[in-house]
Amino acid sequence: MARNESDVVPPARRPLVAGLSRNVVLLGVVSFLADVSSEMVYPIVPLFLTGTLGAPVLAVGVIEGIAESTASLLKFIFGWVSDKFRRRVPFTLAGYALAALSKPGLAAAFAWPAVLFMRFVDRTGKGIRTAPRDALIAASTDASTHGRAFGFHRAMDTSGAVIGPLIALALLAWLGDSYRPVFVIAFVPGALSVLALLAVREVVNTAPREHLPPLLSFRGYDRRFVVFIGITLLFSIGNSSDAFLILRSRDLGLSATAVVFAYVLYNVAYAGLSLPAGIHSDRIGRRPVLIAGFVIFAFVYLGFAVATSSWMVWPLFMVYGGYIAFTEGVSKAYVADLVPDDRRGSAMGLYNASTGIMLLSSSILGGVLWEVFGPGATFLVGACSAGSAAVLLATLSRSKP
Repeated sequence: MARNESDVVPPARRPLVAGLSRNVVLLGVVSFLADVSSEMVYPIVPLFLTGTLGAPVLAVGVIEGIAESTASLLKFIFGWVSDKFRRRVPFTLAGYALAALSKPGLAAAFAWPAVLFMRFVDRTGKGIRTAPRDALIAASTDASTHGRAFGFHRAMDTSGAVIGPLIALALLAWLGDSYRPVFVIAFVPGALSVLALLAVREVVNTAPREHLPPLLSFRGYDRRFVVFIGITLLFSIGNSSDAFLILRSRDLGLSATAVVFAYVLYNVAYAGLSLPAGIHSDRIGRRPVLIAGFVIFAFVYLGFAVATSSWMVWPLFMVYGGYIAFTEGVSKAYVADLVPDDRRGSAMGLYNASTGIMLLSSSILGGVLWEVFGPGATFLVGACSAGSAAVLLATLSRSKP
């Protein structure tokens, strides 16, 4: 009997470790390596822009906003395309490859528009890969353990975000705060992530669909999914780029090295809490965990708005890791619960797009508020939008679907 069951279950879906399938474990390794590469670069890009290239703070907001908005739009498009062709792996592979190739390009940048272009390439890769990869994780997992699978993936991804900045810190100490060699070295783990992805196998759970609904169609989606997208857009109004957290930390007196280390602590909290948050959401439901995440975000942004001393940055960054752990993986598991497999790529793309579609305007808004009224205004707007989203999600959670 056991042999017949294993014949039915595709190898990529068979449990390998702690209820996690082979594909999920491998995709966790891929994301770990890719995030080592990306997070070696991300926390020092704002410092490189403002310090080495002399770019204004507003330029940082524009660059991050354009880069992330591009990624968001492409997540939407390529999620639908992966549903259309019923293939996830090729798009995932192309996306990780583009991200790896962008790292050496940053080292060659001698003006901030060049940094904008390379960030555009990097985020294009993220846009191509994210929705197909998330759909592949869902297809490789039983519905009862979606939270565990996405929580594990977030934990692995964020563990890379812990290791990456630490490597960057060591390199900066060795190289004397020279940023360009760090960008070149970051290519190595990015390339390894592409090689690891070659072991991931396609999983197709549905019959071919001749007439997939158009890209912008909401036909076939659960109403709760559509409402959740609206709440996500509300939250995103004040969710400007994390680059502002880094700049605020410098504004409060932390050195460049201390800022990177604070960012590491944030990722430690994120990595440590992601899997427990996902497992907990499997047990009690997704929405209570998501509401807690929104509330944490509101309090952290309020803290950054009123902070007056550098020591306050450390606990704020640690608590901020709890927000992202409670929302990032759990929200994707929630989306996977609400949509059928044949629309999952499109739904993941739409969700990921909604989390970033406001990022260009919110990052520009954050930069303008910073320049005109001071940094406190940037973070107060974020606290208000997150609090409003938490209240709305709590109200809807008590109503019938």
